[in-house]
Amino acid sequence: MREGRPPLSFALGFRDDAEARDLARGAALYERGDGMAAAALFAKHDTLEAKVGAALAGWPHGSLARLEQLAKLYPDAAVVQLHLGLARLWANQGDPIEAWRAVLDQEPDTPYAIVAGNLLHPDLPRGLPAFIPSFAASPAIMHLPPRRQLDALRAAAEKGGLREQLLYGVGLQRVGRPVSAARVFDRAARRYPDDVEAQVAGAVGRFDKDSPERAFGRLGPLTRTYPNEPTVRFHLGVLLLWTGRVEGAKRQFRLASQLQPGSPLALEAARYLETIRTARS
Repeated sequence: MREGRPPLSFALGFRDDAEARDLARGAALYERGDGMAAAALFAKHDTLEAKVGAALAGWPHGSLARLEQLAKLYPDAAVVQLHLGLARLWANQGDPIEAWRAVLDQEPDTPYAIVAGNLLHPDLPRGLPAFIPSFAASPAIMHLPPRRQLDALRAAAEKGGLREQLLYGVGLQRVGRPVSAARVFDRAARRYPDDVEAQVAGAVGRFDKDSPERAFGRLGPLTRTYPNEPTVRFHLGVLLLWTGRVEGAKRQFRLASQLQPGSPLALEAARYLETIRTARS
């Protein structure tokens, strides 16, 4: 059995209701080692998140058995399968990969699936590569509270054009809904076949750590069609970085920063290069 206890991770998004506050507080207490106080907060609620928290709060006493039971009762619940895999890993009992694969199969459009992907591919960067447009949302949307921004982006996408659709896809990526984001990007790519950003977004949205060739198959040919477009070079660098090809990523980031010096993507490419340099120093 591993030392310590399995991590506890709830995808609460922008929730600020009483239960969400109890879950967040309980998770914080759990991470600090105060399982009894955490258990008291989890016991106030009957959601799956609370049941998972209660199961882990007394780790290791009965925790794995309780999570195995929850997984039988709720086999499609990502929050249960994610933590079942973690409990199996910590207890060195059962197959954690099977549980994490279940997360990806049953609820791929959730932050839990992104965490499961991190666990299944520990040698790759965490999370998923994001599409970064060359433009930003309107100040009216940016100044909204975070919990209202996605609704505003969706409403703008329903009435607007390409930019609004791409920004909505970016918003979906940021809240951990990669499948929905990919659908938005793919729809934009089909609707605007001659727009380079639409095509790049469609490619990035297809990225999957299990099958990265799906994204490369779309993005690679764009380097021939649009050899001097920073967005192509930058996002190719991002995908290369997410597949562990650091030197190739650095080359693409340098190209992106040189094609349009001072542009938002050039600055972002420079930031990535600095991050790589710092990580290797």
